[in-house]
Formats: sequence, structure tokens, C-alpha cells
Amino acid sequence: MNKLLNIITLLLLSSAALAESFVIKDIRVEGLQRISAGTVFNYIPLRAGDEMTDLDAKSIIRALYKSKYFSDVAVEADNGVLIIKVNERPAISSIEFVGNKDLESEDLLKSLRQIGFAEGQVFEQAMLERVELELQRQYFSRGKYGVSIESKVNSLPENRVGLVITMEEGTVTTIGDINIVGNVSFEQEELLNEFESTTGNLLSIVTRDNQYSRQKLSADLETLRSFYLDRGYVDFVVESTQVSITDDKKRMFITINIDEGERYQIKEVRLAGDLIVEEQELFDLITIKKDSIFSRKQVTRSSEFLTNRLGNDGYAFANVNAVPKIDREQRLVTLTFFVDPGRRAYVRRINIEGNSKTRDEVVRRELRQQESSWISTANVEHSRALIQRLGYFEDVNVETTPVPGTADQVDLDFNVTEQSSGSLSAGLGFSGSDGLIFNANLTQQNFMGSGKHINFGFNNSDVNTVYSFGYTDPFATVDGISQGFNAFYRETDADEANIASFNTDSWGGTVTFGIPISDDNRISLGLGYENTEVSLPEYSLVSRYTDFIEREGSDYDSFFVTLGWSSNTRNHPILPTSGKLQRVSAEVAVPGGSLQYYKLNYEDRRYQPLTENVTLAYGGKVGYGGAYGSTEDFPFFQNFYAGGQRSVRGFKSNTLGIKENDESLGGNLLVTAGTELIFPLPFMKKPLKSFRFSGFVDVGNVYDENENFDAGLLRYSAGVSAIWISPFGPVSVSLAQPFNKQEDDETEIFQFAIGSSF
Repeated sequence: MNKLLNIITLLLLSSAALAESFVIKDIRVEGLQRISAGTVFNYIPLRAGDEMTDLDAKSIIRALYKSKYFSDVAVEADNGVLIIKVNERPAISSIEFVGNKDLESEDLLKSLRQIGFAEGQVFEQAMLERVELELQRQYFSRGKYGVSIESKVNSLPENRVGLVITMEEGTVTTIGDINIVGNVSFEQEELLNEFESTTGNLLSIVTRDNQYSRQKLSADLETLRSFYLDRGYVDFVVESTQVSITDDKKRMFITINIDEGERYQIKEVRLAGDLIVEEQELFDLITIKKDSIFSRKQVTRSSEFLTNRLGNDGYAFANVNAVPKIDREQRLVTLTFFVDPGRRAYVRRINIEGNSKTRDEVVRRELRQQESSWISTANVEHSRALIQRLGYFEDVNVETTPVPGTADQVDLDFNVTEQSSGSLSAGLGFSGSDGLIFNANLTQQNFMGSGKHINFGFNNSDVNTVYSFGYTDPFATVDGISQGFNAFYRETDADEANIASFNTDSWGGTVTFGIPISDDNRISLGLGYENTEVSLPEYSLVSRYTDFIEREGSDYDSFFVTLGWSSNTRNHPILPTSGKLQRVSAEVAVPGGSLQYYKLNYEDRRYQPLTENVTLAYGGKVGYGGAYGSTEDFPFFQNFYAGGQRSVRGFKSNTLGIKENDESLGGNLLVTAGTELIFPLPFMKKPLKSFRFSGFVDVGNVYDENENFDAGLLRYSAGVSAIWISPFGPVSVSLAQPFNKQEDDETEIFQFAIGSSF
């Protein structure tokens, strides 16, 4: 108000001083300290030789005040000379923050600079007040409502000021109580379980879910509204919300007043509009049915299903609106889905952007949407998922852009953000089966942007020492047939793996081919050679080992053929929550080598979401090996083993099956199965993607060549487990109780592994 009065007074004085117009002979500016006269001239609309009137004086004063450089401006005339008297505002020389712990000084200076409050800028008291309010808002958003902010302006030479902003942050304001008034159909505890805001628990120090936030409360109120609308309460309303804070600003109390209204059922579901798809097919996509309870979630879901179905036929801009007709007397809702397909759109061009390293063809061969054909939203999304699955890109986005001047053509723009596809890693870990593990890997998944894979690996543990090198071309042909090879050298000390004592040194290599049947299914074919040398302790107590070596020798050359089929639709390679993994493989050591044998494997693992955060996982594995031709017995060093974290938890790794002189021999038949109920970390509102718990039941055993399968010999266990994808590798922990334990079984209730794969 004072500023406005000053401007009016100056305008009146200037008008009085310039009652008569005159021609400007010269312009003189008085009172300048830091600002140059040229800056002032840039703001005033007149020059020497122009005629000056009282209106021009008002314009000059307004313009200079608007520049914010000056706190006072006066205009006078002296014998044709225009005199402009100014009083400069001080400049900000320094800004210092004191007492800030939650907010970094650098971050504060950066945010203030964006609103024009920084060193070198003109100082305005009003702007400083804005800064204090902004700082207060930032602390409020962090739950600190007791914050105190005080600013001190220190005058410095040369018309400058130094600012010291002192903050007493106080403590975080926590939620003392949340009370819902008006709920009849649901208990308050059930409603509060939907909230992100809580009164706190043991994990609140980490999750901070007991800190009050206005934005979080607004989100919780919308969640509450959705809760009721999804359960048929069409007329639900939040009538009022009261938030009170204690005098010491440490506790917040929230009261929410609601009116549930009545519960509604669906009287009828209708379709209207331009139904370009068979009506029954569209009805089958609608998840909300007649006589069911009204649910906004199901209505939205049904609209999305209908829209996606139309999009699959090229109607990318289809619009489906669900319009409810409410009968409040009967508490019934007639739901009509209005379908507007629009015009069918065709894809003119597909653009790939952001792939500065990866070749264009590597991305395009994953596309299932083609140019010059009508657009299919399913094909577009599938293409995006396949590009993301390559592992070369951090993010993949696709935009549908209408072609200017047309009504039925679009361009697809795939924008990718490349990430490093090569890695050099070394790790140290421990597992119950392999002991201490050291590994190093050099991997390039996208060699020179070609999509080809190369890798070199080294693994050293108490059980194995492995060197390997591999190369794979996933698109050796235009049809997507992959080709690769792998060479390896491996030393094994079986005694360290809880197995009867023997050592093997083996080396060899394989050539593999993969044939895609579909995007999720592949057939594999491999040819390989392996040389294996087996040695026994000087006084081996296992007769079948010594008998085999006496009969077959200790140095073997094996030529083998592998054939396999796999189907993988899992949504994550380590912590999946949906999809399945099926694998069938056969390995046959063919005549021409030292030994003739075969190994068959079948694995099936499925993940069924039960709720948004809970998944049921179940599956099993069967392996069988046998000898043929001139080889009498299945080679003992190819046996299957069971027990431990990867098969039947609660039993010591590799110890199930028959024993000789208290040493585990394994067997040629493996049978394992398991069921897990997977759920997130308890007490957390937002599940951690890198962590999960599960309750499990495992079953399995191995059988010798001289044994038949006997379900009575299967071992069981039940318990809980946890997996964490840590910065230094996966960590797995399990606590299991064994069942059907036999006298010579070795149990291990607590098991863990660090830095190994699962």
C-alpha cells in the first residue's frame, strides 16, 4: 500500500513540475551507483529532441518502477533538461542458510534461482517474503509443521545486502490418530488399511508413513472414495475433513466424515453406438454383469477391454464411454457402454529414435506392427515389450502421431533410451551347496550394436572352478534362428558338495541353434564334445565308483546331441509374479565316444497372481538318465542330486537319496515339486520390487538305477523364505522344517546364499 502511495505522490509531483510541455535538450540521470545510465535510457520511451509532456513523465516513472531496479523515481525539468532522480534498490551479495539439515543449501539456492532470487539479483523485501513462504511449504511437505524461519538483511558497501536465512526445522509432525465417522458397512480398520497415511508401526522410521502430508491425505480420500465405489456405493461422499495439530506442532489428528449412501446392483448392461465388432464378442469382454454389485473398477476395466479390442482392428482412436442410469428407489444401475470407433487408421511410417549405438535393424526385427497395414494396439504394445526384452534399452516408449492432412493415417515413434549392454563384473559370495564363490564375467550383450552376445566367465568355488567363453548371434538368419558356441574348462571336487568323494576335470565345447516357434516359444538343437577325466581317492569306499572305473576307464570322450523346447512368459527373470516357464530337454551321448548315455529333463514353473501383491507359484522338475549300447551303467558323475535351496529346502544340499558308507550317491531319477505363496514385505504400503517373502512347501527325492519310484520315499519340507536383489547380487534365505525324515538324512533348517543366481 505504501509503495502505491509513493508512486501516486511522485506522479502528482512530476505532473505539477511538468505542467507545460517542452522539447528535451538533454537527459540527466542522478542517483546511480551500480546501474549504468544506458540501462535507464533503455527503459524510458523518450530521447533528446522529443517533446515532453506530463503524460510522458508518468510513463517514465511507471517504466522505471517496473524494471524493479529502483525504490524511488522522480522526474524534473530544468531549462529544457530532463532530470531523472532515482534511488537504486540494493543487490544481493550473498545468501546464507543456517540450521537446514533436511534441505541441502545447494538445492535451495538452485530452486530460488529459478524464481529470480539469487546472488547478483536486485533485492526486494516482497520477494524475500515469498522465499520464506516457499521454504515453509517445502518443510510442510516433509511433515515438519513446527518449522521456524527468520531472515536477516545485512547492509554492505556499494549498495549491497547479505542475507542470512535461519531455519529451526523442529521435529516431524506425525499422525496421532485417524478417525472415520459415518462408516456403517465397513470397520474403520479395514478402511484405514487402504490408506497410505497411518499412525505408524515398527517400520515407520524407514517408510515414514506416519508423517502427515496434505497431498497424501488427498490421495487417501480418493482411495477411500474408490473403495466404496468399487463396492456399489454410488452415492458415497466425503462430507468434511478436519485436521488439527497440537500446540507443540508434533502430532496431527485427522477426522473424516463420510456418508456411505446405499449399495447398488447392476440391473442391465447394454451396448450402444457403432458396433463394428460382433455384439456377443464385445459383451464377452465386459467384466461387470447383470445382478452383480456396481464397481467403478470393473466399469473402467470393461471400457479398456472394449477400447483395446477395437484398437486391434485398427481403430486406434476408438472411444468407449460408460454411462450409468441410476434408479435410486430400487437401488439399481442400468449401465450403457457407448462405442464410437472413429475411423480405421493405417500406419504410414515407423520411426526409431534414440538408438545411437544399436543398429536400426536390431530394433526393427522385433516389431510386430508393420507399415502400410492398419494399426493394432496389441501388436504395438507387443512390439514395445519385445524391444524392452532385448535388454539393450533402459526405457522404451511409443507414441502414435496422426499424419497432418489425413484422417486415417498415423506414424509410430518408438523412442528408446539406451543403456550399457556390456559389463565387467567380479563378485564374492557364499552358498550352502557351493561354499565360498568368486566369479568374474565380461559380457557384451550388444556387440558393436549388432545384437550379438559375447561373454567370458570365471567361477571359482569350493566345488567348481570353471572357465568359459561363449558367442551367440540371436538372428543368424532373417527368420530369427540363433546360432552360438561355447567352450569351457571345469574342475569339480564332489566331496565339497556333500557328495561321495571323486574329482573330475573336463573340457569341451558346444554349438547350439535356436529356432523360434513364436515370440515365447523356442526349439534348441546343440552338438557338443566333452573330455572328462575322473579320479577317486586312494582308498575309495564307494564300490560302484571303483567298479565303473575298472570297467569303463577313467578318461572319457563324449560326443553328444542336445534337443530342447522352452516356453517363457514370465514378467521378470528372478522375481516373477505372473507367467510361466516350461522347459524340455534331452542330451544324448552318441556312439563314437567312450560312453553312451542320455539325460532327459522337464521343468514347469507357473505364477498365478491372486491379488495385486500376492502370487501363487507352483511347479516341478523331473530328470531321468540312463545308459545304452556298450555302456552298462549310467555314469555316476552325471547323477542328479536333491536337497538344498534349489530343490527341497530343510535338507542339506545334495544329500537326499541312497548312501553308501554315509556318502550321498545321487541317482539317475530326480523328482521335485513345490508350491509357494509369494507376498511383499509385511507392514509396507508400497511393496519393494527387489524384495519378497514366501511361504513354501517342497517335496522331492532322487532314486538310484536299482530303485523304482516310490512316493513313500519322497521328502517334504515347509517354511518361509526371502529373496532380496541386493546391490552385490541376489540374497536368498530360508527357514524350513523337514518332514518324512529318515534316519540317515542330513537336515539344515536354516539355509542361505549370497551372490549366486536362482
